[in-house]
Amino acid sequence: MARWPRFRGRTAVVTGGSGGIGRAICDGLAAEGAAVAVVDVNRPAVDVTVEALRVEHAVEAAGFVVDVRDPGAVTTLMREVHERLGGPHVLVTLAGGSLGTPRDLAEIEPEHVDLVIDVNVKGTLYCCQAAVPYLVAAGGGSIVTTSSIGGRQPSPVTGVPYATSKAAVLGLTRRLAREVGPQGVRVNAVAPGLFLTGRLQGMYDAMPSAERDEVLDAIPLRRFPDLREAVDPILFLCSEEASYITGVVLDVNGGRFMPL
Repeated sequence: MARWPRFRGRTAVVTGGSGGIGRAICDGLAAEGAAVAVVDVNRPAVDVTVEALRVEHAVEAAGFVVDVRDPGAVTTLMREVHERLGGPHVLVTLAGGSLGTPRDLAEIEPEHVDLVIDVNVKGTLYCCQAAVPYLVAAGGGSIVTTSSIGGRQPSPVTGVPYATSKAAVLGLTRRLAREVGPQGVRVNAVAPGLFLTGRLQGMYDAMPSAERDEVLDAIPLRRFPDLREAVDPILFLCSEEASYITGVVLDVNGGRFMPL
């Protein structure tokens, strides 16, 4: 039974917070009472998201333009969040993706590999590392990292660097959950299927029709998800409803990948 508002009196940090799924996560947290720190590299998008949260939900919200690849900037971010909003109590690491890099192996250059690994893996690690002391000081909290179905099984949409990085996020999540669990911090991952937002929509649209049909046919529910179906599982893992869940990966893919 939901204990609404689940996040009243809590501060949440969302990296990649002004993108499609990120903005929806920020909105969902704010709707349930959280003060929200919106973190992204796009200043105009961050400002629009923050203003919408303040107007629509009457909560405290602040925007931060930070490159998660920079550990110093991430450390400063968490300190400023603590000073301005309190906490933090919740961290959702959505910053990342394939980042416009090529899918096909022959087209992948070293700089593409560095970009994807640096943002998806190092960026996630740096954000978690910087947030943990504040979560512990607040009496415990929740971290939700973002993997992908592409890190769980081969994907026809994204390339090897993306798959590698998203698989690495799962190892990071489990090891971190083991380390910080005794201090009251839970760490879980979500592994979404194909949510057609932003760059992924463009990549999917550019695929031959036979490949697009193959992707859809592989989903037992025979449809793509809407944003709510990404938001609700993440909010659950962030909340006290998941108070005895840590070190897990929650697959959100319509049944396309069914682990044993």
